[in-house]
Amino acid sequence: MVPVLLILIPLIAGLALFAVKGEAVAKSTALFATIATFAVTLLGLSVWNDAAHLTFNESWIGALNSRFHFELDGMSKLLTLLTTLGFPLILLSTWNNRYANANKFYALMLLSQAGMLGVFLSMDALLFYFFWELALIPVYFLCSQWGGERRIAVTFKFFIYTFLGSLFMLIGLIMLYNKAGGSFALADFYKLKMTSGEEVMIFWMLFVAFAVKMPIFPFHTWQPDTYEQSPTAVTMVLSGIMVKMGVFGVLRWLTPVVPVASYLYGDTVTWMAIIGMIYASLIAMQQDDLKRLVAYSSIAHIGLMVVGIFATNTSGMQGAMIQMFNHGVNIIGLWILVNAIEQKFGTRKMSELGGLAQKAPVMTILLVIVALANIALPLTNAFIGEFMMFNGVLGSTVTKYNVAFAVTAGLTIILAAVYTLRMIQRVCYGNTNELTEQATDISLNVKLSLAVIVVAIILVGVFPKPMLELTSGVSELILGRMNLK
Repeated sequence: MVPVLLILIPLIAGLALFAVKGEAVAKSTALFATIATFAVTLLGLSVWNDAAHLTFNESWIGALNSRFHFELDGMSKLLTLLTTLGFPLILLSTWNNRYANANKFYALMLLSQAGMLGVFLSMDALLFYFFWELALIPVYFLCSQWGGERRIAVTFKFFIYTFLGSLFMLIGLIMLYNKAGGSFALADFYKLKMTSGEEVMIFWMLFVAFAVKMPIFPFHTWQPDTYEQSPTAVTMVLSGIMVKMGVFGVLRWLTPVVPVASYLYGDTVTWMAIIGMIYASLIAMQQDDLKRLVAYSSIAHIGLMVVGIFATNTSGMQGAMIQMFNHGVNIIGLWILVNAIEQKFGTRKMSELGGLAQKAPVMTILLVIVALANIALPLTNAFIGEFMMFNGVLGSTVTKYNVAFAVTAGLTIILAAVYTLRMIQRVCYGNTNELTEQATDISLNVKLSLAVIVVAIILVGVFPKPMLELTSGVSELILGRMNLK
């Protein structure tokens, strides 16, 4: 019941919004639908927290032996919580943004949410692919219709990357379907015995799709431009939630399904991720545009999750799962602040800002907290995930490069601290100028959204035990399947 409600609420509300007239009605309906979805998530984590409520398994396409099989395990719960918490915060914080054809904008946002929830809940490969596309298609229209001046060229690039990635994924899933004797069930995929050659071929088919979505080097080039040109609410969805589809895919549909190939190419993938982390961190240091700075910082953080996963031990994998949630919370918080600054001053350039601490003290305090959480300061939420990932990398027994990986990846922590503290300095401190002299503090809706973000940052940072309990079973299952526990 819970998985079905989680998908149906945004799906039905999204479709209904196409027939709604009036921006206020569309906006209110969308916010109400996302809050209702979040409420169902909380019920699923508390009152309805049993297999009967958290699983749905009925026939879908009998001829293909595909089923409506949804399930909430620990990793799904974490990502469902992130998705259903993130959307109302995004809509609330951008309440004052104006969109032409607002009903269609909010309709597509909700359809995208339904798609992402379907991805995180599916236990059937064809169903997983269906929702993967359902999540992507609305975002394509959101970027192309409501984006910036270069939206058409940027969206076309985004479309080509994701289309090719999806094509490779479909081929890989069909190969698995045939190997599984005509079954799309994830449980049957886990039982497959394949030659190493077959595993390698399927590994790269699926990995390309997930690598594009995360994205990691060299599949990342669509990301900064798309983040910059998209409406900020869509950028929040892309970087806060949608990139987790790629990391989730690696954990759910790649490493446990083709464990031998994952072991053989783990070092290759890890080097790709580390090159991307260093490259993105160095580029972030050169940025003047806040949106591009946050976009490049996101590449570095996602890269570390990939490094943690391919360490192939409990600490690395569990750290990556926890970090998916924490990174989503922190990056949405940063985007909320970027949007508030852009709406207030009409610019995102740090060179045109300065001295905001004198005029907007609440915004400054919140920016400092979220930014420090984003670089994993101890007692903030990201610290536990990063600590576990680095611990996993150093303790990895599947590679001889574990120390080199940890040291090289660790450099990005220093680089992240440099560009983050410099961003705070340039935006909040120094002297005011003509643009910032008359500044006022952030609005109530933005304060409320950021207050929730800050509570989550501190709560998880001080008391991470529930997240550790949620993710321990799933990481053990994956490692057990890989026979490397």
